Amino acid sequence: MWRLVPPKLGRLSRSLKLAALGSLLVLMVLHSPSLLASWQRNELADRRFLQLNKCPACFGTSWCRRFLNGQVVFEAWGRLRVLDFLNVKNVYFAQYGEPREGGRRRVVLKRLGSQRELAQLDQSICKRATGRPRCDLLQAMPRTEFARLNGDVRLLTPEAVEGWSDLVHCPSQRLLDRLVRRYAETKDSGSFLLRNLKDSERMQLLLTLAFNPEPLVLQSFPSDEGWPFAKYLGACGRMVAVNYVGEELWSYFNAPWEKRVDLAWQLMEIAEQLTNNDFEFALYLLDVSFDNFAVGPRDGKVIIVDAENVLVADKRLIRQNKPENWDVWYESKFDDCDKEACLSFSKEILCARATVDHNYYAVCQNLLSRHATWRGTSGGLLHDPPSEIAKDGRLEALLDECANPKKRYGRFQAAKELREYLAQLSNNVR
Repeated sequence: MWRLVPPKLGRLSRSLKLAALGSLLVLMVLHSPSLLASWQRNELADRRFLQLNKCPACFGTSWCRRFLNGQVVFEAWGRLRVLDFLNVKNVYFAQYGEPREGGRRRVVLKRLGSQRELAQLDQSICKRATGRPRCDLLQAMPRTEFARLNGDVRLLTPEAVEGWSDLVHCPSQRLLDRLVRRYAETKDSGSFLLRNLKDSERMQLLLTLAFNPEPLVLQSFPSDEGWPFAKYLGACGRMVAVNYVGEELWSYFNAPWEKRVDLAWQLMEIAEQLTNNDFEFALYLLDVSFDNFAVGPRDGKVIIVDAENVLVADKRLIRQNKPENWDVWYESKFDDCDKEACLSFSKEILCARATVDHNYYAVCQNLLSRHATWRGTSGGLLHDPPSEIAKDGRLEALLDECANPKKRYGRFQAAKELREYLAQLSNNVR
């Protein structure tokens, strides 16, 4: 089944933001006493604000000591709860410091969903357990599918969670063993055996897997081992902490040509790494936009900062099971959908082919080529090249073939040549 995926909900237009700011001024006047209180209070040390009371219907507890001890504090405007209606994605910036280390570092806090999505999660848990939309989540969780693996269950198996989210749309046992072994919300991590986890930890793991598996992607494919994802730090209740990377890729849209060439080369390298690696896991990015990548301010490194929609296919299992047409190279279909950051793909095919060009297609179409549109702009990251490069025409030809190939298997070759050409240009301009 084909899916045409538009950008995620919650991306507000500038006009809506201006209207919201006008309303904000009124609210700030009406709520001035509570405004001052929220500014002075560290709500990140409040168990109810962290929604720790909802565990095990939460994302973990490994960072609770740091939160509750006041080591994590909101930055400036993040302290004002009156601004939360603008923060549709529930993403916050904060400062974290260890007493022994001195100094603070910036971190990103995520609730992994909007207020509406989290409310729907609570309702679905309650309805499954009690038939009513409201209930005590602590009592309800053991009566849902999130508790199906409690007790003396040895392994997390594909049959138990297949299709729960993009991460496990077609999971192999090897992938699930990796998820359990690297699960960071337990003191006994390092074993792939489920029975080494407490029942509460198993329920947290399964709920995260179903609701938003981003933490599990970051844990299973960590930045410390060279994967291009933000570093996972920990969780407390329904607040997850990850390392702050830098400004989003969008802020470099009009950067000097030299910088944009380097960023484009890194993006193509990320597409290659996630497609072909020694671990024989293909990680396909199903949501690719300028907001989902960030750039380190010191090293200039491009990192994926939104990993909710990542499908992992086990190439080793595909070669072993040999489904129909498994060894036929798969070319993603270009689709100019007249919307921002949309992609056309079939999850079933991504799960069943050993050679797929999806990541090259996603990066070229949505980020680099003239087909890329974002926030009312067009032309992609490599817009307006220097006259000598524009006159040569090679860059434009490679970008077009990578986004919308005219030859059979043309994208595979174009992606390879584009990586080499961008590396050459990057060396020339450094």
